[in-house]
Amino acid sequence: MAAHRYPTQEQVLDWMTSLSNWGRWGDDDQRGCLNLITPAKRRQAASLVQLGETVSCSRPVTTDTAPDIRYQVQRFMVDSGEGRDSDPPERKVTRRGAAEFIGMVFHGQSITHIDAMSHYSWEGKMYNGVPASVVTSREGAQSHSIEPASDGIVSRGILLDIPQVRDVDWLQPDEPVMPEDLDAAEELHGVRVEEGDILLVRTGYYRRRLLEGALPGGEPTPACQAACAPWFKERGVAMLGTDTSNDVRPSQYPDIGSPLHTLCLVTLGLWLIDNANLEQIADACRRHNRYEFMLNLGPLVLRNITGSPVNPIAIF
Repeated sequence: MAAHRYPTQEQVLDWMTSLSNWGRWGDDDQRGCLNLITPAKRRQAASLVQLGETVSCSRPVTTDTAPDIRYQVQRFMVDSGEGRDSDPPERKVTRRGAAEFIGMVFHGQSITHIDAMSHYSWEGKMYNGVPASVVTSREGAQSHSIEPASDGIVSRGILLDIPQVRDVDWLQPDEPVMPEDLDAAEELHGVRVEEGDILLVRTGYYRRRLLEGALPGGEPTPACQAACAPWFKERGVAMLGTDTSNDVRPSQYPDIGSPLHTLCLVTLGLWLIDNANLEQIADACRRHNRYEFMLNLGPLVLRNITGSPVNPIAIF
């Protein structure tokens, strides 16, 4: 795909302000584009449940080591089932069930998670102009944390399968998703992204990972190019998820490390789902010839945290 089709860094920097949703839902708003998911939108999503079939859109959280895992998930067993058959009587009374401690850094390129708007800032400001300094090492995210999503996120989900449009198994890192790909996928799938929808964009990257094994950390990855940001605002996308970490890696712009994260989380107030598994949902959509479904996300009820591990569930 020709490089001249990409917006320049100057254009992307201009979008940081020209696409802004700051103040759209009030100066104190912390929900951003989640405001577009109305009760009517949830009722529309519920009407799509016809078969009762559920599909997970999450990658497994594993404690296995792999070259693309920057922060290893930790598991410590508090107690196990070992020795239960030989414990002395007094030990049997006091010993409780098997249990473990799990610790993880869910931000990164392996665990399926939601990015809250406190995860990114630009020039010292988060969404709605709130200073990034309110996210502290001691108190955490005192604003724009995952908490506004505590009641769950339920809306119409739309899958746009870009490798299917291009007739390839997966996208190459130097061929990111462009707005015209989104338009072509809508036409191919017979759907149209509307205000309040949760948009899932498949690149096939996770399929490549499953077939070829874990790829080295820092491996170039495809994603939606920054050019898609105006498309997201025009359509009123409430939440965006892909099967990558949602930014072309490495960045195509020398002065913007993660342009899509910045445009979405800071400028638009558009929450992100990173590292989804879109293989099973793609299979289900092809099988049913239907690329719309009810999508449910239940982030953990956490205080002052910049996101949450999540298992998005699609229901047909």
